[in-house]
Amino acid sequence: MTAPGAGRTTDLPTRADVESAAARLGEKVRHTPTLTLHGDELGVPGRVVLKLELLQHTGSFKARGALNSVMVLDEGTRSVTAASGGNHGAAVAWAARRDGLRADVFVPGTATPEKLQRIRDYGATLHLVEGHVGEALEACREFSESHGVPLVHPYDTVETVCGAGTVGLEIAEQVPAAELVLLGCGGGGLYAGVTAALDGTVPVQPVEPELCPHLHAAVEAGEPVGHGAAGAAADSLGPPRIGRLGYETAARHGTTSVLVDEESLLAARRFLWERVRVLAEPGASAALAALMSGRVAVHPGSTVVVVVSGGNNPALP
Repeated sequence: MTAPGAGRTTDLPTRADVESAAARLGEKVRHTPTLTLHGDELGVPGRVVLKLELLQHTGSFKARGALNSVMVLDEGTRSVTAASGGNHGAAVAWAARRDGLRADVFVPGTATPEKLQRIRDYGATLHLVEGHVGEALEACREFSESHGVPLVHPYDTVETVCGAGTVGLEIAEQVPAAELVLLGCGGGGLYAGVTAALDGTVPVQPVEPELCPHLHAAVEAGEPVGHGAAGAAADSLGPPRIGRLGYETAARHGTTSVLVDEESLLAARRFLWERVRVLAEPGASAALAALMSGRVAVHPGSTVVVVVSGGNNPALP
């Protein structure tokens, strides 16, 4: 059996690759809505459009990449495995159940109870691993190799990236006036996919918490490097390192991440709930935090799209 991504070159995915993923996924994933805010609501000029990916199947954008990866597996594949801080695990469990496959999901003990329950609810076999996401991914790799089961990577295969990139195709259709897209960056799959989908027509700015600066550290080092993760967003934006595809996308475009502090991140999350009634998880609030804290400037009359990527950690601080 061939795991997703096996045999591919190091070439970055293209818009055509993302369009192929979109054709494959069709109506199997939700075309999530947008919500427009006047800049005055946020204390910024211009217009801010929220892309509400927390309304996607399984509560995050991860459903797109997981299902695209499962749909290209070799015929006759009966099971898959994945490692996750929670969102990707639920997405793989959902995608596997949809296609009648068994799913073994490895999750660190630091994952939130809500995300663990969601994985169980989709019928996966849950394996709790002591430590953080890196340890869960290593345990998952060992399981994949010893059992001959394809590993659906959370952010660093072409299939996962292109599935995530279908968010970008929808943004292009829904917000043709967009001049900038902001999104949270963990492993870099969403960033790489949306960048490929928009193909230079709209700049894409990744945002990271100061306590999870994986892309930022990689750009400084000139290559992906291991980095710790802490804070409220660590369960969704705290991989062991940025993915190769995310890093190479940033290197090609001369981009690094904007960093936001914990206070700004949680303030953006509170704003989304208290003013918009959008209950995003902390990591999904990072992009909006970059606007509200002034780390990213909004020019008068411009339109900025903010991807609200997930909502699977419901308890507000």
